[in-house]
Amino acid sequence: MSAGPPESLPLASKVLGPAIFAITGMQLMATLDGTIVIVALPRMQADLGLTDASKSWVITAYVLAFGGLLLLGGRIGDAVGHKRAFLSGVGVFTIASLACGLANDPTTLIVARAVQGTGAAVAAPTGLALIATTYAVGQARNRALAISAAMQAGGSVLGLILGGAFTVVSWRLAFLINVPIGIVIVAIAVYRIRETHHERLKLDVTGALLATLGCTSAVLVFTQGPPRGWVDPWVFGAAVAAVVFFVAFLLVERRAQHPIVPFSIFNDRNRVATFVAYFLAGGVMLTISVMMGLYIQDVIGFSALQAGIGFLPFAAGFGVGNVVATRVAPRIAPRWIVIGAGALVLASMLYGSTLTRAAPYFPDLFAPILVVGFGIGVISVVLPLCAIAGVGRHEIGPVSSITLMVFNLGGPLMLVAIQAVQTSRTLYLGGTTGSVDAMTAAQLDALGQGYTYALLWVAAIAILVGVAALFIGFSARQIATAQHTREAVEAGEL
Repeated sequence: MSAGPPESLPLASKVLGPAIFAITGMQLMATLDGTIVIVALPRMQADLGLTDASKSWVITAYVLAFGGLLLLGGRIGDAVGHKRAFLSGVGVFTIASLACGLANDPTTLIVARAVQGTGAAVAAPTGLALIATTYAVGQARNRALAISAAMQAGGSVLGLILGGAFTVVSWRLAFLINVPIGIVIVAIAVYRIRETHHERLKLDVTGALLATLGCTSAVLVFTQGPPRGWVDPWVFGAAVAAVVFFVAFLLVERRAQHPIVPFSIFNDRNRVATFVAYFLAGGVMLTISVMMGLYIQDVIGFSALQAGIGFLPFAAGFGVGNVVATRVAPRIAPRWIVIGAGALVLASMLYGSTLTRAAPYFPDLFAPILVVGFGIGVISVVLPLCAIAGVGRHEIGPVSSITLMVFNLGGPLMLVAIQAVQTSRTLYLGGTTGSVDAMTAAQLDALGQGYTYALLWVAAIAILVGVAALFIGFSARQIATAQHTREAVEAGEL
């Protein structure tokens, strides 16, 4: 490997090869691990004695660390070099995956999940930057970006399917499979990916940590509220801490030399409405995945593998929604597209709230899962385009990263709030928490009603997505321009 400067080396003109496997393979694992444990949760709960609160932390610890540190991870690549940052992120992710797979108690598993999310937050954004410094402008870079987008788009749903398949043998495989893959990615990256120039930056570590701690405290409030009581000193203390952390974050960001969230992007009311809508949409997507994954197993009685396969309609609907949204976004004002897609999600959740334990998978579960996938697929294309509408080409990257962070933080915060509702409803109806293996038929009925009642709250969030979309005033022409500009920037043409 040459020691010369990066620009002295020719960029690759062909995509297929070890480098694209390393870059996009890590992006796939980072996205996939946000959901791979969902269908494995019942087995984890039985083996490790997880409470309902700690069960939710297995998911939220990863997503919070990933979403909260995503912007800082990208800046680390700028400061120390993208290859160094990528290798460091993959290394941390791989070691944490091993710790998750070998965990024998809830605390070890949850801490390792948070560390895993931290590694992913560094490796994922630097992987995107490495595409631009590895592949030549034109067909090669376009194909590399397409592969990267496909990996990220399919990662969440693939996680549900693979999680189910691995859990048939052992839930630990969902984590341990990352270890050999991570080692291969590091080996390839060392020899096949070049280093990039880096600039001296004062990283906004304080801002990133305050944002993550604020979100973590808010999650703690909702996970501990139902079992402890909302006036419990620990719950009240977590609520106060959340407020303190968020206020401190705002003060730090106003004074930071390189803030992770520049406040200037919030000067546009349309963009603020977009961020609110996408934050809520992230909550809808993660909450539906978790609630339906647990409902299908705990209440309907599916195996982990059957539950994973049961989410294939979501994947199909999501993919079709992406395609449809890409074609209609330049022709119809985005607010109406989002409201229409949100209406589909709303209708599906209202229907899902009427299901009972005796409901068959087809068509009672198949139909709403398919329709919800389509609606989320449409929204996930339109709102990111709204976020970058009207911004300069040099701002598209940072604004897109902030948009992704907003989406990833909305997921765990909405999830724990609705799980608190679900737990409270289950207990109110005479149900219990813990493993379903020890529940009576009446307690399982109460659990099922708790899940379906929670879907009404998801429906309420879907309504809020539509309300926020009403304040998005971008035109179809502005969205079309944003779409073309983003494509040109990603391809290196601007």
